[in-house]
Amino acid sequence: MRQVRSANTTPEKKVRSLLHRLGFRFRLHRQDLPGKPDIVLPKHASVVFVHGCFWHRHPGCPRATIPATHQDYWLPKFKRTVERDKRNQIELRRLGWRVAVVWECELRDLDQLAKRLTIAIAGGPVPYSKNVSVVQMAAEPHPGFGSGQNKRVSADTD
Repeated sequence: MRQVRSANTTPEKKVRSLLHRLGFRFRLHRQDLPGKPDIVLPKHASVVFVHGCFWHRHPGCPRATIPATHQDYWLPKFKRTVERDKRNQIELRRLGWRVAVVWECELRDLDQLAKRLTIAIAGGPVPYSKNVSVVQMAAEPHPGFGSGQNKRVSADTD
């Protein structure tokens, strides 16, 4: 079990990549917050925990199996993990943070996850979609402004 990482896991990296594509900027593993959240978005006062379905006991998920052997070890361990997660989330909410939990199995549908995370973090409209309309940049010519020719006003008078 020593080889099981608690930070920078593959699911966590996928969630970070998704958040970055959505335009969110964040900090990682802030140790001054309860539970050392995987992703912290200070601008939005939000934190994201990326939980493995097996380790954190995702309710109703087929990945949250119970090992057949050594159940006297595993069951109390799982119970402690779930209780610790609840305590940390309650404390973070008490401190004014929004808390979102991403389960490992949710990474199968990134579009749905993007919508859920955007609402959970910013509480606003979803900026990410496969059908994003093209946004015109300020430096590009715009058909509604001016005649398209730059007129120079000369200060020289003859």
